[in-house]
Amino acid sequence: MDVEIIELGRDRLPEVVELCRWSLDLPEDAAEASAVVTTLADRAAADRTVLRLGAVRDGNLVGVLVGSLSATDPRLGHVDLVAVAPAERRQGVGGALLAEAEARLAALGAAELLLAGNPPHYAWPGIDVRYTPAVCAASRLGFRQDRTAWNMTAELTEGSPALRSTEAAEQRLAGRGVTVRRAGPADLPALTAFARATFGGTWDGELAGSAGRPDAGAHLAERDGEILGFAAWGSARPSWFGPMGTAPAAEGSGIGGVLLRRCLRDQAASGIGAAQIGWVGPVPFYSGAAGARIERVFFLYRKAIKRA
Repeated sequence: MDVEIIELGRDRLPEVVELCRWSLDLPEDAAEASAVVTTLADRAAADRTVLRLGAVRDGNLVGVLVGSLSATDPRLGHVDLVAVAPAERRQGVGGALLAEAEARLAALGAAELLLAGNPPHYAWPGIDVRYTPAVCAASRLGFRQDRTAWNMTAELTEGSPALRSTEAAEQRLAGRGVTVRRAGPADLPALTAFARATFGGTWDGELAGSAGRPDAGAHLAERDGEILGFAAWGSARPSWFGPMGTAPAAEGSGIGGVLLRRCLRDQAASGIGAAQIGWVGPVPFYSGAAGARIERVFFLYRKAIKRA
């Protein structure tokens, strides 16, 4: 195969974006190619090892792979993005990129390779089942499916339940001493401390990628300076909502629904017609609070690899 696999510098990321715009088959992914590439190939490098590989033929970029090591467990390597030009498919380009990524991540200490999102900087939970060739390739290359995840879609058109007013609910909360407001960068220390103490996990990066950033935002609820809940959107992709969380003591108070719809209204105001609630847990909550429906389904894969 006359394709050379090379490491890509940041200076070539505009080429990667352009390749993804016409290589990602689902229009909702292609439309946000710039945000996806920036998140995975650039911003993520601030807190984890990122691998940027390109497949080049005759000087032209015909395929790209972005991989990374988990920031919380460096034994886990991730494939975050693979895109191959349509005319170059079924010629071994994707397989060559994956083989090189596996070797390089193993040399960095990875013992497993995951085709799954690497929080806090991810663009998909795994492989969307509509990318059928990718699902077939994962099985052929020895990966095993170990989880399934899904997104819910909230329509942001006029009259949608997702956009119904929160004014009355906010007044009720105010009567209990709860203030709901937009969060900014100055709130990040308190927000991340609350998220860590209440939920653990790796939401610091997603909160930092939302509060006060262009094409993103966050809202919080507090009482006497104590945070009771938060919701954020746009950390990885403008159309994606999350994360959000409410203190256990405040569950059932209506705070979560208010924070959710405040974020969805922000997304609608920015011109987004439908929001993706990513990697969803409580399906009934989002269905009731925003009329959201399960739509995108993802398979997550992994396989053991030999360390170099």
